[in-house]
Formats: sequence, structure tokens, C-alpha cells
Amino acid sequence: MMLRPGTFLQDRYEILEQVGSGGMSVVYKAQCHKLNRMVAIKVLKEEFCNDSNFVSKFKMEAQAAAGLTHPNIVGVYDVIDEGKLHYIVMELVEGITLKNYIAKKGRLEPMETIGIAIQVAQGIAAAHEQHIIHRDIKPQNMIISRDGKVKVADFGIARAVSAQTLSSAAMGSVHYISPEQARGGFSDERSDLYSLGITMYEMVTGRVPYEGENTVSIALAHLEDAMVPPSVYVPAIPASLERIILKCSEKKPERRYASANEVIADLRKALVQSDGGYVQDNPRMQDRIQESRMGGETVQISGEELSQIKGWNRSKLELELTRNLARDFDEEAATRRPYPEDREPVRISSNTGRNGGRNGSGGRGGRPGTGRGGSRDDGDGASPGIERLLAGAGILVAIIIVAVLIAVFSRLGGLFHLGTGSREPGAATEAPADVTLGGEGSLSSTELYMPGIVGLPEDAAEAQLKEAFITMKRTYAYFDDVEKGLVASQDPEEGEIVQKGGTVNVVISNGSDKIDLTKLGVKELDGAAAEQLLTSKGLVVSLTEEESDTVEKGRVIRYEPEQVPAGGAVKLFVSSGPHVDTVPAPYLVGKPEEEAIALLAESGLSPGDTSVQSSAEVPRGSVISQGIGAGTPLAPGSKISYVVSSGPEEMTAAPKQRYVASISEVYDLSNLIGPGAGSSSVTVMIRLRQGTDSDPVYKVLTSAVTIKGDVLLPVNYTSIESIDGTDQGCLEIVDVDSGAVIKTYPLTFFAMD
Repeated sequence: MMLRPGTFLQDRYEILEQVGSGGMSVVYKAQCHKLNRMVAIKVLKEEFCNDSNFVSKFKMEAQAAAGLTHPNIVGVYDVIDEGKLHYIVMELVEGITLKNYIAKKGRLEPMETIGIAIQVAQGIAAAHEQHIIHRDIKPQNMIISRDGKVKVADFGIARAVSAQTLSSAAMGSVHYISPEQARGGFSDERSDLYSLGITMYEMVTGRVPYEGENTVSIALAHLEDAMVPPSVYVPAIPASLERIILKCSEKKPERRYASANEVIADLRKALVQSDGGYVQDNPRMQDRIQESRMGGETVQISGEELSQIKGWNRSKLELELTRNLARDFDEEAATRRPYPEDREPVRISSNTGRNGGRNGSGGRGGRPGTGRGGSRDDGDGASPGIERLLAGAGILVAIIIVAVLIAVFSRLGGLFHLGTGSREPGAATEAPADVTLGGEGSLSSTELYMPGIVGLPEDAAEAQLKEAFITMKRTYAYFDDVEKGLVASQDPEEGEIVQKGGTVNVVISNGSDKIDLTKLGVKELDGAAAEQLLTSKGLVVSLTEEESDTVEKGRVIRYEPEQVPAGGAVKLFVSSGPHVDTVPAPYLVGKPEEEAIALLAESGLSPGDTSVQSSAEVPRGSVISQGIGAGTPLAPGSKISYVVSSGPEEMTAAPKQRYVASISEVYDLSNLIGPGAGSSSVTVMIRLRQGTDSDPVYKVLTSAVTIKGDVLLPVNYTSIESIDGTDQGCLEIVDVDSGAVIKTYPLTFFAMD
């Protein structure tokens, strides 16, 4: 039964969505409300729930995997029977499969390959220590999580290995299958290491080492063909990594690494030692590398060795491979059905095999070195002509029998779904070369292969899925590299077995979510207008002035970046006009006016507005303050204003009446400077101002003093005498560097006796 979102299992696991489907189970994403975590739940399909063999195998898979706890293995939390439901609760890993990662990058760099391989090998080693063999090591079963950790998945199809285990059925995708698995022989830890070697080969070259027209031809290539060394495709590959790959993928298990820990040790050495001299390989390894680079062909398993595989000749081997590889390994029975002992396999001379065959011992009892087979030399003196006639008849009969068997298997269930013919849109896709076939070699009436719709427009993808009786569940996301309206991804992927009437999760591209500044015409605006426009788009803008001989002052020269995501930062470069040589303003305070004028002239500057002010501290004729601070860069010819001291104020006659005022205030300088006042300073003076606006009279109460901007300035005077004998005036706080009045306090003077 299909579980709908919102369904609760064990009053604990809430089903959120379906995330995958296999031959015998459906995988859901769920939330565990008891531990408040996300999990994956693998549910046995309803049609298998009444089959005790399937249920038993399903539980056995879970028990085999549940004992594995390792950072590089997808964990199994629980196995549950709930009425007719049988399911496994597993760790949910958000990430990308290694297969998709390789496809996205084309091929991986050697150091990245080694890093991933070490993590995978660590997971395999942990399983092997528990006497569990994976039997399906391939990039599709390796997940790279968002934090970069690599986890090996699907240990559910592994089985515990005991000393009594003599053989097991061939399992795993054919591109990664070990020779002993392909021929149904004994499988041990070294079988996983062979598949790891093929996976490393694909990571570093972007291709698998063996290809063929169908699964049988690929499996035979694993048995017979020499592997092209990775350096033929990637000359820059370190010798150490190449030798590790070749040792892992030796056809004879005894020539491979003895354990995953040995692989890990050599991989770690390969990170720092590229020569690979520490890899203990067999004497033929370097010869094979050299011969393959020179275009030669080296056969790893001879015709004689093949004829010794369980006593079969090539014909029987091909038939057995077909039977093994045609099974859906996810639905395989708990024990493998053996080849019938009462049926004599068809025998064909070894020189009639794939690729034109080879000369040598062939058939049963054929003469060594003659390439003949199909008859037995019992020393009865049969003539060569009769031998040839019998051999020809035997071959003809064998061909007829093979043709009949192929026709029968095809009629029974479409055993060979591996043709290359075209298909109509929406039709069930043919199985790709690395996808094993279901059941006994055919799909059930309710199953089909998922069509590929990635890259199609949304409406075209929906139409194609409808023709295949599949519902499209769509979501939308932004992609920089996928045009708006096109399918960016699908789950299940193309070629996976799915149920008719099922659902495929499809992600439709919304295009890029980045704002293209070139389309906004930012360069046609001045700095202020550009800043306002970009701010209105929700962007964070910073302005930097930059000299330009070609762009008008105040206009935008350029911006970075040209495309920015919503809420991102943009840096605007605004023209300050052509380059102008500047000079620093000289320090004039305390210098006689004549010297100050000379300093200005030396710097190419000139005096600005000047004024006179009495001062008891600054000598008469010297500068009290200047309008532009010292060190300020100025263009040649600029003017600087300053105030000259008239000396202490002279009292010509005692006033008839004294007038006195007082004040007690505190002025906060941070009001003037603002944020960051504690790291700034200012030079101020306090003076009394009386007289008229056109003819002011000043008296310095506190001389120039430099204080920090976060200091409270006390303004406290108990007896301030009137300058001109009037009862009105004001107290001023003056910025000495600029001459500006920064605070004014009105004063009222009272007559004193």
C-alpha cells in the first residue's frame, strides 16, 4: 500500500513524502516525533508482504545492516513489523550521489578521488570487520552529504558471511561487478575491493573501464579483457593512485589487496607520495601498463582458465551469466537457484566466442593449438575429414539451440531489454547497461522504466509522463545554469523501475534569482541615483570614489559584481574626476601672521578670510585658529581662513559699574562627533562674546585645549565680568581647527556693588 503524507507509523514516524522506489520497496522521508529527527523509511511493497521468502530476506537485510555503526555508512535505526507493513527505519542523508557528482564534474581530480576513496574504504572496512560484504559497491550507492562526508548506502542487500558460505549469486550492477560474482563463484571481502577499484577508475577518468552491447558482454569483459590503465585517459594521474586502482581491480582475488585497511593505508600514502613504489603489485602490473599504452592487448584470463571455471566452456558461461545478470538483485530469493545438473550445457568451441574468439584449447576434448572443438579425440583413428564434419555439425546444432533458447526467454518475459532501438516519448525506457533487470528477466505488468525528462520544457515533460501513466509532482527552484521553465532534475531518475500510476518528483527551474545590474542601466546614473535604485531592490550598497579622466565626476564608473543575489552586497565605484595633485594644509596656529602667510605661499595656497580676536594666551599678531585643519589635502590655489590675536584686551578706564554673570553647564562632545567619538579628539576654546553682530567683542575664558570626543566638557564659571559694561552677552564653545562655534549659551549680567 502507498503511504500518504501525514500517515503515522508506530504513533511516532510521520510520513512526509516519497523519495524513492526500488524493485521490492518504497522509500519515504519521515519525521520521528519521539527523537525530533528526520529519517528515511524503506517499506516492503504490498505484493511481497504475503511471500514469506521475501519478508524473511527483507528482515535479514535489515539485521545485517543494523549492526553497522560508522560515520561512513548510512545507519539503520530499526526494523518493524506493523500489521501487513514491514519496514526499515534508516538515517536520512541529504546530499548527492557520487554517480551524479562525477557526471556533473566530468571527472575528479586525483586528490579529490583519493579523499573520497578513503572514506568509502573506511565504511567498507567497518562492514568487513563485522563479516558483512556489501556486494553492490558502486557510485550510485555512495552519498556525498552537504558537509562533505561520504557515506556508503544500501548495505541492506548485503548478507553476513560465515565460514560455511561457499558461493552466492552474482549481485551488483554489471559495470562494477567482480569476475567471481559474474560467474556465480565464491565472493568475499576482495569482491567489494574490486568494485571499489572500478569506482575509483570512474572517478579519476570519468568513465567505466568495461563497456559492451549488453550486460552479458560487459560481464565477460570483466572476466577476459585487460583494463586500460587510467593514465591512458588521464596522463597526469599519480603513479601511486594508478597502481592502487589496478591492484584493487585484479581479476584474480588473490592478486588484490587482502583487506580494505590495506587499501586505506596505501591511499593515505598516495596523498604525499606520488611514485607509488610502496604498492606491492604483481610482476605483470607494469608490463600491462606499458602494453596498454603502446596499444597492445593483454588477456588476463586465458581460454584454458575460462574452460576450468566450474568445468564449463564459453557457451555455458554465457548462459549462466545471462541467468545471473538478468535477475533484479533487489528482489533475489534468499538462496540462489543452481544451474540444473541434469541438463548438459550447450558447448561451443572457444574460437567461436566474442570478438572472433581465440585459438587454443576449445570445446570439450578439442585439440590444443588447433582451434577445433566439439569432438573427443579417443584415439579411434577417425579421419581429419570426419572430425571436421562432426565439428561443423556440432557447431551448427549449438547455434540452433542457442537461438531457440534466446527466442524462448524473450517470449517468456523480454529477458534482453538491452536493445538500442528508439522509443516514443513517454514510453517505458529500456534498461541502461548498468541497471539490472527485474524478477526473472522481465518487468511486471505494473512496472516500467522511468522516462528521462531532464532538460525538457515543463509542459512537454508533463505530457511525456502522462503517456507513461506517471504523475508529475513539481517544485520550483532557482538555477544559474538551467533556463527558466526547463526540468532541472527528476526523482526517480531515468531508467529506474517504477510503478505505473506512480509519482515522479520534478524540479522546474525558475531561472537565476540573481539581479543583473547590466539590465538596470546602473552605468548611466550618478552615484546617488544608482545607490537609491539598488537600495530599492533590497541590495546593500557601498560607494568608493575613484579618479577617472574619462568619466564625469559623480557618475558611476563600474560596479561589482555584475550579478548579485537578492539581499546581496554591491560595490559602486564613482568618479571623483580627473587626477589632481594635492598639497597638505600647513599648521598655522601659534605662528606670526607673516610666517603663516609665507607657509601658505610655499604650499601653493593663499590666505582666506581673516579676523582679529583678543587673546591673553596667544601673542598679538599670531594665529589663534585656522579654518581648515592641518594635513588636509587641498588642490593648489586653495584658500585657508584664520583668526589673528590682538593680544590681551586693554581696559582704558574702570567702569563705573561692574556687571557679573555666572554659568554651570556640561557639554557632551559626542553630540558633535557622533558614533566613534571615543576614538576621536577635538581642540576647543571657550570665550565670552558681547557687542553687536557687526562689531563683536571677545574675551577668552578657557584657552585652546584638545580633549577626547566622548568626554563631558564642563562649562562652569562663577564670576564672568562684562566686557563693555552691558548686561547681555553669550558664552561660545569654539572648534579651534575650523573656527566654527559649536555651542552658544546666552548670559545675563547683574550689577555688582
